[in-house]
Amino acid sequence: MPTFHAPDGTLLAYHATGDGPPLICLPGGPMQASAYLGDLGGLTAHRTLIRLDLRGTGDSATPTDPASYRCDRLVDDVEALRKELGLERVDLLAHSAGANLATLYTAHHRDRVARLALITPSVYAVGIDITAEDRLGAARLRRDEEWFGAAYAALEAVTEGRAAGDDWEAIAPFWFARWDEQARAVRAAEAEQRNGEAAGVYGSEGAFDPAATRAALAEFEGRALVLAGEVDVAAPPRAMGEYAGLFGKAESAVQAGAAHFPWLDDAGSFVKAVEGFLRG
Repeated sequence: MPTFHAPDGTLLAYHATGDGPPLICLPGGPMQASAYLGDLGGLTAHRTLIRLDLRGTGDSATPTDPASYRCDRLVDDVEALRKELGLERVDLLAHSAGANLATLYTAHHRDRVARLALITPSVYAVGIDITAEDRLGAARLRRDEEWFGAAYAALEAVTEGRAAGDDWEAIAPFWFARWDEQARAVRAAEAEQRNGEAAGVYGSEGAFDPAATRAALAEFEGRALVLAGEVDVAAPPRAMGEYAGLFGKAESAVQAGAAHFPWLDDAGSFVKAVEGFLRG
């Protein structure tokens, strides 16, 4: 397992698997170990995945300063990884909350990113508004699922700001295209893989400046992909289309039938879309 030091001395780990040109991969959570990304549905057949364990997660060390978990401060960790790999420019993939870090890195180091693939991305770093109807509309596409009634009622409570503790777990089936044994296992692993303290700091006050980030992304000369899942309530397609519009050169794709983890939902479609973008 390769390791390197962040600028503040924290020992960070990454995992390199697969064949082909390197692709740095940033996990979501926020602050979840990169293990859940796996081989990204077989993308390892085309790319060498460089999965970074963010500080305090997975095999990376816990920093002495908890404030360094803030998203904007993690930008220096990604830059240190680029230097460690000896890459002049990188291809960068990020999932969910990891997209906030990827966009901040791109905004600060536009000349270091060749291609940026954002997979069902979180939108906090760029200030896009996701409405309750965006989420509920995506959810209603699942109305024939046997678990739909209870999960939809819980999602309504969440979108209306009246969620109880159980409601957050009740909406879990919406994160996956199939609420099967594999999905339940992925969901259960989150508790062990995620650093709760770090997650609380990740998006804390001062982490994001959406106006500045949007302005920087508009000047990004590389290529971007924003991949949405058709039924994803976390990153609904309408908002993802708006996200793609922030870039000068961007592709917006919607994976049919997919939710928040599109490589689990249909690996073939996911790999085709992402590798096609990276190759193109």
